[in-house]
Amino acid sequence: MDNVTIGDTLSSLTDPQPLPRLLVDEPTVSMMFYVNDGPFAGQEGKYLTSRHLLERLEKESLRNVAIKIKKLKRTDAFEVCGRGELQMAVLIETMRREGFEMMVSKPQVITKKQDSKTMEPVERLFLDIPEEFVGKITEKLSIRKGRMESLVNKGSGRVSMEFLIPSRGLIGFRSQFLTDTKGGGVMNSLLEDYAPWFGAIPQRNTGVLVADRAGRVTSYASFAMEDRGEMLVDVGTNVYAGMIVGERNRIQDINVNIIKEKKINEHEGLDVRRYHYFTAAAHFISDQAIEFIAEDELVEVTPQSVRLRKMELDATKRQMKAHRDN
Repeated sequence: MDNVTIGDTLSSLTDPQPLPRLLVDEPTVSMMFYVNDGPFAGQEGKYLTSRHLLERLEKESLRNVAIKIKKLKRTDAFEVCGRGELQMAVLIETMRREGFEMMVSKPQVITKKQDSKTMEPVERLFLDIPEEFVGKITEKLSIRKGRMESLVNKGSGRVSMEFLIPSRGLIGFRSQFLTDTKGGGVMNSLLEDYAPWFGAIPQRNTGVLVADRAGRVTSYASFAMEDRGEMLVDVGTNVYAGMIVGERNRIQDINVNIIKEKKINEHEGLDVRRYHYFTAAAHFISDQAIEFIAEDELVEVTPQSVRLRKMELDATKRQMKAHRDN
């Protein structure tokens, strides 16, 4: 019996069985990476060209099997596919800290065609949150086409939930989730399957304030914008035409003169100090910025700055395109 066992062992060593192939989840979102062509290009970074950008992305795809790079007809842009906007945000943040300058678009889900139907990726979302936030989170996910699969109250003040939700519904949800749960929530998601297109999912429902000329942001102009929305740049920041300087409190975008100065003489009797007391500007980090932008906007990422801008910087051309689309 011992001889047979030893023989079988030696045979298995000389003729090993192949191990099962490891399966990696397919990419579910894609983003466009562009060479930075803005007016401030080249002021902060040291890797600026399409060659630098392509080499870095290809290097990332070799060590990160979930990242795929697609070359396009144009030489100044590349399509990068990955597993969720968080993975893409980590890649963008890593590259900017290495000295890269680039522009990135809003994440888009990768769809498939099956029997003439458009299929989109669906995620299984796992949540662990304080029980007082269950109603708020459930409402937010239902708006994003999420469907609850299970709910377990642990009796310790926390609740575990599972949802099935299209990947589109998770774009921009992570930061909102952390805000709604006051930092006490934990979320994770896995690719479940592909399902027929779920229809429209509401994203940002506000417009933006767009600078109509280049210059330095002034206190007077910022103070005048308080009733129009929330500022995203500080006083003294250099801006260019087409750069997004604030979030408007209405749906439509508006072009604003954010560098306007108040000419004051000694006879006006105006207390200029009041222009120095207004709400501080909100600042986005790279992952919040890519969640915030709309389809016609880009995030300009440099080692020292994260700027939001319109794809088309010229206001007249933007207006003409809007008329054609309508």
